[in-house]
Amino acid sequence: MSGADPGAKASGGDAADAAPAARQGKIAEYLASHGGPFFELQARLKLLRANALQSGKRALLFVALAWGVPFLLGLPDSLSLDHSQGAYLTDPGVWAKFFVAIAAFVLAEQQVERGLRIKLGQFSRAPLIAPTSMPSAARAISNALKQRDSGLAETVCLALAAVAALLSFLNFHTTDVSFWAVEHSAEGNRITAAGWWSICVSLPLFVFLFLRGVWRHLVWARLLRKIAQLELRLVAAHPDGKGGLGFLSQYPNAYMFFVFGMSAAIAAAVMKHLLQETLSMTTFSMIMSGWLAIVIAFFAYPLSAFSKPLARLKETGLLMFGVQATRFQRAAERKVLGRNVAADATEEPDDDVADPGKLFDATKKLSTMLISRDAVVPVAAAALIPFAVAGATRLPYKEVFSVLKKLLLL
Repeated sequence: MSGADPGAKASGGDAADAAPAARQGKIAEYLASHGGPFFELQARLKLLRANALQSGKRALLFVALAWGVPFLLGLPDSLSLDHSQGAYLTDPGVWAKFFVAIAAFVLAEQQVERGLRIKLGQFSRAPLIAPTSMPSAARAISNALKQRDSGLAETVCLALAAVAALLSFLNFHTTDVSFWAVEHSAEGNRITAAGWWSICVSLPLFVFLFLRGVWRHLVWARLLRKIAQLELRLVAAHPDGKGGLGFLSQYPNAYMFFVFGMSAAIAAAVMKHLLQETLSMTTFSMIMSGWLAIVIAFFAYPLSAFSKPLARLKETGLLMFGVQATRFQRAAERKVLGRNVAADATEEPDDDVADPGKLFDATKKLSTMLISRDAVVPVAAAALIPFAVAGATRLPYKEVFSVLKKLLLL
């Protein structure tokens, strides 16, 4: 023992201290909006930097490309406000997809990256992941980073965007009316310059940004489900009522801009039917309810993985606190009566036993579901407001906003 090298001990201690720090660093590396071929392309074009996504600048640029260029190509007709002639400025789909949605998808990147990074970091700050599971957590994050950077995934997104462009091209050739993108005549349809730009640039950009955002959320969802399988240091009586995971239930709100953009695009399609007076208030309400259910399910999928460990935590906690409660109450009986009311023959220790009543009650209230309507009100509002605005153009606005209120407060 006396011959041991103190320096070796110190080095061993430093190495031990460095391991958790390295794993914490691995968690900090998860930047949801970095990486991948499209990110690298934007970096080379100086549209962003590794330490600055410059979302506002890129949103303006992409909107200018997707919405502004067709507007300029269609001048002077683009200045018309005649809806009956299919004018560019009166087309709700153009505004929703090429202006609002594309801007929202780009602006969402900063919000999503910051929100997910904070939520993931909480697992280490608490800490909620047991030390023995930290290597597995680091591996899960490394795999998620590889999936985030997948060139194949972005190629598939681009291919699907090209398919959408092809479908748009075919649709333009089969339409029987003229509008800003097509000139219809007896000889056939002629796609305008603005129409060609929307086919080749605007629509593919919209679809690509949407699919890329969905893919990256699926990567995050898979990471959360992997973490849910690890050994977690949850607290049955935690004041958040979710074992210490309450912070995670708020993560969907980081996608508020993203959901708003997609909702605007879908609401614009619904609005076209409203303008044609082919939708009733009942049908419109069902569409709003169905879309909200889809949005909530989208975010409930990764969070549902934590229901099993939370249910196990609640069951075990109630059993353990129940045992402690029995010991405490029997000790209280003996102090008051000098004996227990039931089964007093067996001698029991008179050690002081802490009252677990409050902890037992808190554990009874533990929720095994992380997703809840009140936890995602901002993202639910982002999903429904575009529909409410679209509906108010043709339906009684009091009824529309009454449906909106009911869905948000349900």
